[in-house]
Formats: sequence, structure tokens, C-alpha cells
Amino acid sequence: MSGEAPFLHVPSSGSGSMNFSGPGGNQPGMSPMASQAYGHQQHQQQQQRGFVSANYSSTMGSQQGPGRSVAASGELSVGNSRSFSFDELYEITGGFSRDKLLGEGGFGCVFKGTLGDGREVAVKQLKGGGGQGEREFQAEVEIISRVHHRHLVSLVGYCISEDHRLLVYDFVANDTMHHNLHGRGRPVMDWPTRVKIAAGSARGLAYLHEDCHPRIIHRDIKSSNILLDDNFEAQVADFGLARLAENDVTHVSTRVMGTFGYLAPEYASTGKLTEKSDVFSFGVVLLELITGRKPVDSSRPLGDESLVEWSRPLLNRAIDEQEFEELVDPRLDGNFDDVEMFRVIEAAAACIRHSAARRPKMGQVVRILDSLTLNDVDLTNGVQPGKSQMFNVANTADIKQFQRMAFGSQDFSSEYTQSRASMSGRRDL
Repeated sequence: MSGEAPFLHVPSSGSGSMNFSGPGGNQPGMSPMASQAYGHQQHQQQQQRGFVSANYSSTMGSQQGPGRSVAASGELSVGNSRSFSFDELYEITGGFSRDKLLGEGGFGCVFKGTLGDGREVAVKQLKGGGGQGEREFQAEVEIISRVHHRHLVSLVGYCISEDHRLLVYDFVANDTMHHNLHGRGRPVMDWPTRVKIAAGSARGLAYLHEDCHPRIIHRDIKSSNILLDDNFEAQVADFGLARLAENDVTHVSTRVMGTFGYLAPEYASTGKLTEKSDVFSFGVVLLELITGRKPVDSSRPLGDESLVEWSRPLLNRAIDEQEFEELVDPRLDGNFDDVEMFRVIEAAAACIRHSAARRPKMGQVVRILDSLTLNDVDLTNGVQPGKSQMFNVANTADIKQFQRMAFGSQDFSSEYTQSRASMSGRRDL
């Protein structure tokens, strides 16, 4: 499943991009193929069960031809996910009723449903007729059914019935980071919420890179693949393009896929995929949170359409001269903590380095961002971010390494931090 994760309002163009709308949003029309698939009241089902692979990595490493069925291959590894019958999913979605439609995209439609125990779910039906959808179905089930983390979306189950391929996820009610940050008519996302989203999504991505064996490279990190719950806790979603990397493998060679504006330059040019490709994409997400701008915006003046290229000189200026005004989202109206902003800017600058080797690991990014959200895990003893001496220390190993990665060996932030040490936690503009 590539592209937009649940539940983005505005359908995007581009191959394989999914868009899911929240229950309170404008619901897009059903695609012709999905309408045809769900236009009849009676269906014949043959539930396919028991396809468990003994080798997680070899299953994912195999290349299936366009016409090869996951069910027929006998290679689907389901982990702890539940197998649903088509009838069950048909019933809980009201016969895939338009009233239950959350959204649609390049590979199918998503409907809201409620299981017998009251659990709300999002049911995605993949369009048939292509090997890409089949491969993404297999990747999604095999990878996400094995990972369990509070900052990763949960796969409840799946359905294989004749030509139908359906995935069932936990329903995440508060839409996506993309919708909440960029959606028309949405209230301005405040700075503490932005830091919270950055830290949570970083934890989920670091888990994939550093705590899973084999390592998991997401390959489509973007703001519309970061779901938010009612408390704005982030969950990374959409594993249809994900790839596995054994510990002794330096990179995975693959067809270039992902989303324009987020692709790491070395991956886009060579097809060589590493964890640092995800790190670059995450850096773009950080830039979105800092600037409030989309990764690609054709309405901007010529030369400023790309967020990454537009921001590079401003990142240098922000770190070298402590000048944030041109870079930071004007909608924040100065309501942010200077030191927190500086750290997130440092992290973003390091993540989008042209050289993959000079980008940080996600674990390093997590440590920097977690230092700004310790109050969320009750480790500050009531001290607010920006008002504790711990936030004014620039000589930690992680911060110094970020500075070297982003801007060479010079310690840009020491002078800045000292000059701000006597400031109050919030800007007063």
C-alpha cells in the first residue's frame, strides 16, 4: 500500500497513492473499480487460511510476477494477524456502504467498520488486476503483523477471498499530520504538538531500523503516513513499500518508489535503499513541522517549490546567525521555545544532508527529540521544556554529532545557547 495513509481528506494524484478521509470530513466519491467490486449483494467466498512462511526475510525477498497470487504462492506469513472472511468484512462495513467510505486512492477504497467487540477498524480493499497491489498486500501483512509499537499503526487482520484482498487496521480517529498541518480551514497546530508528533514518529521509525531483525526500511515516510490519535500521539502507517535489510547487507537495490519531495537523492538516482533514505524523508517531515510548508508546492515562486532546496540556506542562517524568522511557520506567531526550535532545526538539517553517510541514525534523532518532550513521560519533575538548565547544554555527544553532520565540525550552538540562557522559555515578539 503506497502513498497516503488513513485518513487524508484530499485525494492525491500519482501512482499508488492512497487517501483516506476522517469521518468528519468531506467524503470523496467511490472509484469505479471499487463500486463494481462492491455493487452486488451476494458474493461467493472461499477463505484462504494457513499460509504461514517459515522464513520472514526470504519471503519478502522473493520477487513475484505481475500475475502471481499471494494466496496461490502459499508464502503469506500472517504473524499475529487475524484472518477475516469476506462476509464478516462485508457485514461490518454495511455492505461497503458509501456512508462508511473513508476514502479512496490508487489501489482501492477504505471503509469504516466496527467489530463485534466494539473495536473500530478501517477496512481497506485493494484493487485487483496488478502485481503491484498483490505485492503491497503481502508486504503489508508480513511486515506490519510482526511489529508492535505504540508509534506504529496496528494491523488487526486481513482477508483473502477469490480475487479480493482486504486489510483491517485499527481506526485512528484524528486523521494525519498532513491534514492537521496543511488542511484547509484547520486550526494552527501549536509548537508543543509539533514536537510531540516529531518525537513519536521518530520513535516508531527508529524501532523499525534498530529494534527489528531483519531491519525494516519503510520507504514512504511522509506527513500523510503519520496518523494521529485523539491526543496527537503519532503512529507511522503504510508499510506496503517497506523492505527488509539483513544486518550484513549495506543496501537493498529496488525499483525507485515513494513520494516526490521526500525521496533521498541517492535513492532516487541509483535505487539503492538504506535506512538513511528513510532518515532523509523524516528530515522533510521535520521541515514541514518547522515551516508549515508542503514538501512540494507549485503555488510558490519559481525555484521555491521544493521545501528542501528552499530551506537549505535558511537552515544555515538559522544555525549560524540564530535567525528563525524566514524559516519558521509564520502562523506560530513566535509562540515557540527558542532552544527547542533550534534543536529541531539542527535535527532537520542533519537528516537532509546530501551525503547519506553524514545523516544521523534515527536513534540519535530520537534522543534529541525526546530531550524536548520529557514532560510527556513524566521525567522532568514538573519542569517545562525550555525552562530547565538541561535544555541549555550544548555539549552532549548527540548534539555535537548533529552539528558535525549538518554543518561541519564547528560548534554553532554553543554561543547561541549561552546567549539564550537568560531568556524565558517562550519568545515574546
